[in-house]
This record gives sequence, structure tokens and C-alpha cells, in this order.
Amino acid sequence: MSGRDTVWPANPHALYREHGYSPAVRANGFLFASGQVGARADGTPPEDLGEEVTLAFDNLAAILEAAGASFDDVVDITLFMIDPDAAIPFVLEQVAARFGDGPRPALTAPGSTWLAGFRFEIKAIVKLPESAA
Repeated sequence: MSGRDTVWPANPHALYREHGYSPAVRANGFLFASGQVGARADGTPPEDLGEEVTLAFDNLAAILEAAGASFDDVVDITLFMIDPDAAIPFVLEQVAARFGDGPRPALTAPGSTWLAGFRFEIKAIVKLPESAA
């Protein structure tokens, strides 16, 4: 397993250990972030969809920070939404806030029927800055 390592945010939520997956893997100058849901510290989602979407982006931000990267380094995101019509206004607000005027990452947004009790998930591929690679 040389050439790759796991990146953990400073304050990981409970789901990583509960379900046995890595928040992100750094390899060959890239960071592959697992799908981030709007999980609070205990692994549960908030009731409010806007808060859930914001928290998912916050969880991704924590991983980026732990890897020495930022949203400016994200090259590709995949968004999963149980109800795209309900989630997309919150998602577009977060994309504008996190990525600014661009360049923005490539984006794929399939609808989903199951996200383990969550309604939104964001997965990212990041080209790490040389100092973080």
C-alpha cells in the first residue's frame, strides 16, 4: 500500500469508524474524498435539508484542510440527491459560496434513491498542491 495514505479531518464524525471507510485517500498527487454527507459529530443528519447540505460541504472542507488543500484544488465533484428539486437550491448556494466565480470543478449530479438516511452527498477528486502532495 505504499504511495497512498488516508487523510482524516481534525474532528471526524462517527460514520467513518462505524462503517469502516476512509474519509479520503491521497495518492499520486490527488486526493479522492469519500462521499460526504451532512453528518453531525454523532453521525446523524440534521432535520433541515439546507443545514444538511451545508454540513456536507463543511465535512468536505475539513477533509480538504486536513490534506493541505482547498476548494480551489477540487477538479471533479459528484453530487447525489434523494430529491434533486428540493436540494438543488441549497447546493447551488454552496457551490457559489465555496467555489466562487471559478474555475469551478466538473460536476455530475445523479439522483439517488438511498443515502443511508441522508438526502445529500458530495464526492470529490482533488489535484493536490505540490506542497500537499
